[in-house]
Amino acid sequence: MRRILVIKLGALGDFIQAFGPFAAIRAHWPGAEITLLTTAPFKDLAQASPYFDHVQIDKRPRWSNLRGVLALRKQLLGYDLVIDLQTSGRSTGYFHLAGQKCWSGIARNGLYRHDNPYRDAMHSIARQRDQLARLGVPESGILDLDWLKKTKLEIDGPYAVLVPGAAPHRPAKRWPVRHYAELGRYLRAQGLTIVVAGTKVEQPLAAEIVMQVPDALDLTGKTDLLALGGVFARAALAVGNDTGPMHLAALTGCPSLVLFSAESNPRLTAPNGVRPGQIRILAVNDLRHLDVSRVAACLNWGH
Repeated sequence: MRRILVIKLGALGDFIQAFGPFAAIRAHWPGAEITLLTTAPFKDLAQASPYFDHVQIDKRPRWSNLRGVLALRKQLLGYDLVIDLQTSGRSTGYFHLAGQKCWSGIARNGLYRHDNPYRDAMHSIARQRDQLARLGVPESGILDLDWLKKTKLEIDGPYAVLVPGAAPHRPAKRWPVRHYAELGRYLRAQGLTIVVAGTKVEQPLAAEIVMQVPDALDLTGKTDLLALGGVFARAALAVGNDTGPMHLAALTGCPSLVLFSAESNPRLTAPNGVRPGQIRILAVNDLRHLDVSRVAACLNWGH
């Protein structure tokens, strides 16, 4: 295999959970020229990683956009092997667009089809591990993530990161921000600086926390993914909803508490840490009824 294309489009949590498979593919074919096809938000993160020689951006054209589809087809051609780690209906359509039989994914006629009938009941990491096993690719073992931890922001003293956001179209995945503000006051009283992380659209959530914890540091919309990785890597702990940044926190080794509602199943999507006991999951049917004292009781990492 001289030229390999890996497809992983997102979302953020799914992309981060593919770091193990990325590393395994690179370790198995150290001399291959490996290209990643992904979406624009993950370009810088992928280019900073040691896993790929090239990063291509999928503009996700509509199937009715002939010019865009032809450009996409050109991106898919010329490889000895394509590994579709997205395994969505759209990425499976790329199999037909490319006309490439040497394909790992769920495409029916792919040479390395992942046909495990229980794949949809498997955690993302286990599912990808099983998919790569069909190619003879073993697990990568312990990941070297020093490249992800290099960015340093000056934050005084030990600090806790709060991640109050989640997908805007799934509000039931969010613990009420007033509870995050109360938790912030509790952690500040324990001697921790409070840092709020998230995207630009989540700045109103951070503003409400800062009203209750005036010296909190609002980083919403102010860090790229690499910088955010550095923030998590040096944090005493992180608390957040089931959302992409918490997967990043888990991967950096940050002690993390992740809050789940009935909107998602932690058995299938929970962040995966790097050591036993690092990740704790608190799952309730309705996050509106989750008391701050119960969350605080789970934060007994010695801080």
